[in-house]
Amino acid sequence: MSRLNDLIRQVRAKEAALADDIEREVAALADRRGFGLNFERHVPEAVELPGRRVRRGDKVRVLPPRGTAATKAHDQLWRVNAVDNGAGGAVSTLATLDGTETITAPVADLVVVAEFRDPIYPGLVSTGKVEQGGDRPFHTVINAENYYALQALLFTHRAKVDCIYIDPPYNTGAPDWKYNNRYVEGEDLYRHSKWLAFMERRLLLARELLNPEDSVLIVTIDNNEGGRLGLLLEQTFPDARINMVTSVINPRGKYRANEFARCEEYIFFVLFGRAVVVGEPDPDYAEGELVPWRTFRRSDLSSARGTAKGGTAQFYPIYVDGSGRAVEIGDALPHGVPRATASTRPRCEAVFPMRDDGTEMNWGLTAPSARALLKRGYIRIGRRTADKPQAYEVSYLTSGRIKDIESNRAVVVGENPDGSAIARYETSKLRMPTSTWNRPSHNAEVNGTELLKALLGGKLFDYPKSLYAVEDALRLFVGDKPDALVVDFFSGSGTTAHATMRLNKQDGGRRRSIMITNNEASAKEEAALRQRGLRPDDAEWKRLGICELITVPRLKAAITGQTPAGRPVTGNYRFIDEFPISTGLEENVEFFELTYEAPLRVSSNREFRRVAPLLWMRAGSRGKRIDDLPKGWAVVDAYGVLANLDCFDQFLAVLAAEPGAEVVFIITEEDRLFESVVRELPEHVEPVRLYDAYLRNFEIESGRAAR
Repeated sequence: MSRLNDLIRQVRAKEAALADDIEREVAALADRRGFGLNFERHVPEAVELPGRRVRRGDKVRVLPPRGTAATKAHDQLWRVNAVDNGAGGAVSTLATLDGTETITAPVADLVVVAEFRDPIYPGLVSTGKVEQGGDRPFHTVINAENYYALQALLFTHRAKVDCIYIDPPYNTGAPDWKYNNRYVEGEDLYRHSKWLAFMERRLLLARELLNPEDSVLIVTIDNNEGGRLGLLLEQTFPDARINMVTSVINPRGKYRANEFARCEEYIFFVLFGRAVVVGEPDPDYAEGELVPWRTFRRSDLSSARGTAKGGTAQFYPIYVDGSGRAVEIGDALPHGVPRATASTRPRCEAVFPMRDDGTEMNWGLTAPSARALLKRGYIRIGRRTADKPQAYEVSYLTSGRIKDIESNRAVVVGENPDGSAIARYETSKLRMPTSTWNRPSHNAEVNGTELLKALLGGKLFDYPKSLYAVEDALRLFVGDKPDALVVDFFSGSGTTAHATMRLNKQDGGRRRSIMITNNEASAKEEAALRQRGLRPDDAEWKRLGICELITVPRLKAAITGQTPAGRPVTGNYRFIDEFPISTGLEENVEFFELTYEAPLRVSSNREFRRVAPLLWMRAGSRGKRIDDLPKGWAVVDAYGVLANLDCFDQFLAVLAAEPGAEVVFIITEEDRLFESVVRELPEHVEPVRLYDAYLRNFEIESGRAAR
């Protein structure tokens, strides 16, 4: 390494940029693990930002002529040296990144490119909203490259997220995801390495968002990358506890020639801090259900009369009168003593524990214990079958069910004709789910594809998740957190937000979700759009992207109960909470597009409207939003913004009258002024200095990405 460092220093004296690149590659090689999962972490990742205004100093690609496909020549990155807004249209002067070649190109043919080592300064522009939830906080949907959207969330929600649920690209070999602006297909020899690098960068940001004291990361995957994902999660989150569940999503299986038909996927649950599985309602002990009884006769032959396990104290008569009521419990007969020698009772039949084949068994309890249960109504006499060795069915309440009654989880609401108790559950009992889920509600075709078709009036989307499968997974960790924040940065059709809304409907919660999705068209659709001469920034291309075509209308339909055509959504929600989908959901959601701002304009407060939604999100996405500052300050339901410090007294008076305000953003470059304002704020209010905190956040994150 010392020799390499000497050579790098020699190169740096002549070419600093090249030396930086070599140093990064050397560092990446040195970081390789001797054991565990090895892959090319240093493979660069860059994304195009269609619609972003071209500025001097930007990195750009030159787009192919309209109607033609991009070639490798169009992967070339250029630096914008100048932009000339002449009479014939804007033209730019471009240079290669090493400065060895220059060209000119129309600005209209350029698309800005950001590499992950480049700092970005995000803003948000609202593209619409649905308000049907009163004072509930807003769910948010962000149309953006998810890596940059995650960086934006580090400013608003670092260490504040309760649950992240993601369904990343499965890397099947089909063109279903892009790396460096190109679809990764099966013949790409580096597709697994690219997928791992792609995922690790995002998981590292997700780790910063999750609350280290109590949170969970949920990742679904299939067999193509399941093994690698498990190792990646272990290496990325060494302090977490990881569980994996096998989930049947296609009971019929997906046909594959000469191979097993796949019917399952895998769900990794990564638990941090105090996070535990809270359990799920046991259908046998659900609210409103009758307390179940157990057969009183032992069933296994090893518990037959006289065996070492069965003992000699549990073979005795139960005397049942003509009305089918147990009136007395007799004494146990010693082993070998015939049943016929047992004493009789007037107008009663002696019932012994007998199999249909005549085998003498044992009752589940000794006679004294059975008498105590009979006295309390906890032994029940069932159907009579005269020709069987045991003429009456006998059942009892086990100690666990009796404990449910004694703890008021269940209550006795009456008695049966034989005098036995009728008990019903007042609250559901929870059980720990198994590690294999085979549930009709998780069928992705019926409860994913068909449900989405109903919501969108027939539009198709490849492989949506079952709404109820996502709902069940979330419930295990945020079912007891009515104010939980849920993030999904591969949100696809928006199932995670829909499931979060369903949980709120079931318990009156105020959970929020933040959905991140891009607006890419499918590979097939993209090829057709390019043949028509369209580009990603064209309105028609945008209209056919996943966010505008699927995610936004799906969530609007879920809340309003109406399809995009204005018709009531047909069908009912099923499982747990059943009601017509057309009823809608009492929720609020706002849709945003991520923008890329110039840091100087941000720091001089000239892009406040673009930064404003981030401040509102940091304050909880609830109530009104401060979009401008005509008086130099403003206070709303959840937060305040102070730009003109001369108005501090007036600002403080209004802030004191707004007890729900928990955050104050102070715009100043003066340390002394910021500190003097902070000293006067109420103790429960968090002070944030703009734009210092904003700019520092993204500079730090871009520096981390470059390593």
